[in-house]
Amino acid sequence: MDTSELLKKVRKIEIKTRGISNQIFSGEYHSAFKGRGMAFSEVREYVPGDDVRTIDWNVTARFNTPYVKVFEEERELSVMLLVDISASGLFGTHNQFKQHLITELCAVIAFSASTNNDKIGVIFFSDKIEKYIPPKKGKSHVLRIIRELIEFKPEQKGTNLEIGLKFLTNIIKKRSIVFLISDFYAHINYSDALKIANKKHDLVALRIIDKTEIELPKIGLVKLKDNESGKFIWVDSDSNDFQKKFKTNRLKFENDLKEVFAKCGVDTTNILTHEGYIKPLMNLFKKR
Repeated sequence: MDTSELLKKVRKIEIKTRGISNQIFSGEYHSAFKGRGMAFSEVREYVPGDDVRTIDWNVTARFNTPYVKVFEEERELSVMLLVDISASGLFGTHNQFKQHLITELCAVIAFSASTNNDKIGVIFFSDKIEKYIPPKKGKSHVLRIIRELIEFKPEQKGTNLEIGLKFLTNIIKKRSIVFLISDFYAHINYSDALKIANKKHDLVALRIIDKTEIELPKIGLVKLKDNESGKFIWVDSDSNDFQKKFKTNRLKFENDLKEVFAKCGVDTTNILTHEGYIKPLMNLFKKR
């Protein structure tokens, strides 16, 4: 992709997602992810009713009259996008690939964070850490993230959620809001890493799904490809046995995933490629 084409794509995504972010998400985002900590603001003279535990004894001794410390809620946050860019994202049968939807979601979240004067960073992972962009403020930084989402080509095709979560926990020291964005098609061996990451940070999981992954239409003999392994398989989608097995495996996977999120205390929502992402995101924000 040449530079002019890339800039056009960045601009198109900016116009669409910035408008959505400013008009809809800023208020909900701010309410859902307001600062959790308390930061020192100033000292003032003690007045009856103040908590004696807030007395600043050094200042009190200096002026020979009681002073108290005043704290205010920390509003500035750091937001991290932990983004699965494995090859399974290059799939979509309705309107767009999952990876294109992920790009838009990340842009909306990034502009919401920027509007709230928060820092925003990103970690791209497959079955290895592909790229890390440290959190910073500003529109130019947001646009850089969008450019990377559009243009970046991962070296690996597989998915390892545990690697992504452990890298996040090790590299990001300050408590942050973390959006883990993936289709979660991976062996569920990452629950411990998920629990640790959510304990250190405020982690939210956004699961990206294509409609065909929920219900495979009956279209006869069809050749399916696993984008991550590169393997092909022929299936008879008209077969009742196949449809039954497909449904059973899907429900088991979804139940296992739901159990992991519940056990780790992680808020989550499903976002489908053929539907809008505004409603599920709004509902998630309001739920918080």
